[in-house]
Amino acid sequence: MQFTGITTIKGDMNIFNTIRKETMDFTGKTAVIEGDSLLSYGRLFSCADMTASSLRGKGVARFHRVGLLCGDSIDYLTTSLAVLSLSAVIVPISPDQADSEIRDIIERISLDYLIFERGTYHEEGSEILPSEGLLKKELRMLKRDVPELSDSEYYRINPAFIRFSSGTTGASKGVVLSHEAILDRTDAADKGLRITSEDTVLWVLSMSFHFVVTILLFLRRAATIVLCGHGFPESLIEGITNHKGTFIYASPFHYNVLARSGLVSPRSLSNIRMTVSTAMKLPEAIAVQFSAKFGFELAEAYGIIEVGLPFLNLDAESRIRGSVGRPLPDYEVKIFKKDSDGVGEIYIKGKGMLDAYFSPWQIRKSILKKGWFKTGDLGRINSNGHLTIVGRKKDVINFVGMKVFPFEVESVLNEYPLVKESMVYGVSHPQYGQLPIARLVLKNGAASDLDLNDLRRFCYHKMSQYKVPKDFQVVDALPITASGKVKRENTPH
Repeated sequence: MQFTGITTIKGDMNIFNTIRKETMDFTGKTAVIEGDSLLSYGRLFSCADMTASSLRGKGVARFHRVGLLCGDSIDYLTTSLAVLSLSAVIVPISPDQADSEIRDIIERISLDYLIFERGTYHEEGSEILPSEGLLKKELRMLKRDVPELSDSEYYRINPAFIRFSSGTTGASKGVVLSHEAILDRTDAADKGLRITSEDTVLWVLSMSFHFVVTILLFLRRAATIVLCGHGFPESLIEGITNHKGTFIYASPFHYNVLARSGLVSPRSLSNIRMTVSTAMKLPEAIAVQFSAKFGFELAEAYGIIEVGLPFLNLDAESRIRGSVGRPLPDYEVKIFKKDSDGVGEIYIKGKGMLDAYFSPWQIRKSILKKGWFKTGDLGRINSNGHLTIVGRKKDVINFVGMKVFPFEVESVLNEYPLVKESMVYGVSHPQYGQLPIARLVLKNGAASDLDLNDLRRFCYHKMSQYKVPKDFQVVDALPITASGKVKRENTPH
């Protein structure tokens, strides 16, 4: 239902309208390429308009929360823009998530509508989303009957985007960003990325997890985006050779493949002006191998969904590998509760901070401490102002840039009939960041009764594949602290 109460809305600014206005001189320029398909900026907006018209006809209006469950594609991009153009709120959902996780997002964020790619969700009660603006995918739409939100603050902040995440204690939340926050954080990030209409961006990450600071910024600056996520690494190699890419925004995993691949020569990246490493800490071994092959350093970034992209190591020198650099101009950083080595809790403040958490609802003022956001990361700042992240205050495991929360995995393992209790921890890995490992205490104590293949199938049914432990160790008992709590063995990442 659409909000009908009386409140003061922060503004009528709309990020879609901003992008359209800023690129009005580039309507004939290529905006996005996917395989043999490409759209100019004019055609991109036309497709978004046609899809928006269909959505409007189905009842989508301002403030409605619209989940998008779809693989990365041109259609993902145009549908997202269509939702934003209506001042509805886009809620990205990854098709790689387990059914239970998808249902949890739908319920926790109280979606008004779910748009999903055929085969990614059950079709009962849904209907085809008719739109000439969709090029390849058949999208379906499910209207949900949810109560109107009672908190007027949601409507006042002019919401545009909610990214769902799960906390280390299993408590859910959704990061709410307004149109104004998106404008601010893309402007702030561009002071480091410096995207122009001359850039051709090679894109390999998931749009469900990376979109606001990157994709919307690329569009604001009229860059060309080449979607290279499918058929990796061949698709990325094609982007490098055929499309003369100038900018790569990827994870250490992707750069490791490039550094090791015989299909990519040392001169292949001669057109690339910047390679940004994000999503997880850049292992030194990958940085060394990449630099040795291609002759320049990766620029490590530090992005946070609540904050944006506050750090980018623009001083790309081997002597400061492992650092995420100095804060970009619109951000400040402080280290609190330092130990004798100068390591402490990282706090950040700046432009484009989150507007709220959705579930449970918290406004920005109650989340920040005098404007500072507590990241949960531990780090140190050297005499030149470079920040190095040394680990997490919490027990989160970072596997290929994807966060694995031990509590969540343990809850699934403990449902398995033979498991009495479990402990999940991370072990450092040179390519993947950390590997989630599980220790199991069995109910009958007999390891011979445990079928690991059956346990893995059970886990795959209950959670995303990347969360499933990569090794299982049967033990007689779990290590505990003096206070009786389970003692985890996470290694820094």
